[in-house]
Amino acid sequence: MNFYKEAKALVKANIRDYGMYIALTVIMLTFTIMTDGLFMSSRNISNLLDSAGYIAVLAVGMTLVIVIRHIDLSVGFLAGFLGAISAIFLTQLGLSVWITIPIILLLGAMIGLLNGTLIAKLGIPAFVATLAGMLIFRGALLKVTEKTGTIIIKDEQFNAIGNGFIPSIMQVNGLHLLTLLVGFVGILFYIYNDISNRRNKLTYGFDVMSKGIFSVKLVLISAIIAYITWILAGYNGFSWTVIIMIIVVIIYHFLTSKTVLGRHIYAVGSNPEAAHLSGINVQKITYIVFGSMGMLAALSGILFTSRLQSATTTAGTLFELDAIAAAYVGGVSSAGGVGKVTGAIIGAIVMASLSSGMNLLGVGISYQYIIRGAVLAGAVIFDVMTRKQRA
Repeated sequence: MNFYKEAKALVKANIRDYGMYIALTVIMLTFTIMTDGLFMSSRNISNLLDSAGYIAVLAVGMTLVIVIRHIDLSVGFLAGFLGAISAIFLTQLGLSVWITIPIILLLGAMIGLLNGTLIAKLGIPAFVATLAGMLIFRGALLKVTEKTGTIIIKDEQFNAIGNGFIPSIMQVNGLHLLTLLVGFVGILFYIYNDISNRRNKLTYGFDVMSKGIFSVKLVLISAIIAYITWILAGYNGFSWTVIIMIIVVIIYHFLTSKTVLGRHIYAVGSNPEAAHLSGINVQKITYIVFGSMGMLAALSGILFTSRLQSATTTAGTLFELDAIAAAYVGGVSSAGGVGKVTGAIIGAIVMASLSSGMNLLGVGISYQYIIRGAVLAGAVIFDVMTRKQRA
């Protein structure tokens, strides 16, 4: 009984963190039942994660932008434009993929820094500055693709980023061995990281969950990672898109939770005036966050262009809104100062799961937009209600 009470209290105290995982589980179970198991098939889960990749990458950057109380509406068409530029580099200029990708990422970071300068240095509201950028990059995308409409990319290395899978090494009962090994290493890393965090909290006298609840949490999360790994290993294994997504999450999770920079970002989001008075350079943090957002928009454009194996005039349409929706569904607060990059990934997967499940059920596109909008509204309402309860 004490175990049950403690688990209930833990979930209630951390409902913002656990709510998205519960929602994702419910969505997946519902669609699995309604599609007679087709939703959880290896092929569908692989396609679902690949389709969520470019939005998930954007959502990570957007989470940090919202955490510091800003917004970036330019990232959608910035991703589309830089994706088209990468296509031009590869096809018309004949540059290799190893030269093209660093240049595109650097261009994205520079454009993000420009947005940050307009906002932090000149005091232009982020909504206005990035709305202007959205229109500029929309026009730029149309300009660079106006001759052909679509730029076909035949570079196999580049196209493998969005469509390829990690090598199998060998098959074990029809399963990809390398994928199984990556999943196993991921489980070990997760367990080590959580145990290390718990030990550090105990060292400094912070409250932690009991050993029983902690052990159950480790087992459940490890089982989920193992199950997804097993599903993907039964198809083509981990795609390069998923690997890139995982790398982005690991890097940004480390930066936001283990570094001084991460603490400063959340301090600025919680109270910019207090952060400034405490000696934090708020302008510098704004530059870094928007520069990061620009770089991730470039990476998103590379993933999307690679997946299509071409650059199109419509690339980037509504990407920014999907990223904002994923960030809010993932638990970021509209008041700033609250939000995790891991939540952004879960939010992107939630939205992709909704689209995938509704497509499998043959739900009309009009109803799909209505349902996704309702989910986003529900996430914001949930944020407001939890903030009121804490206040």
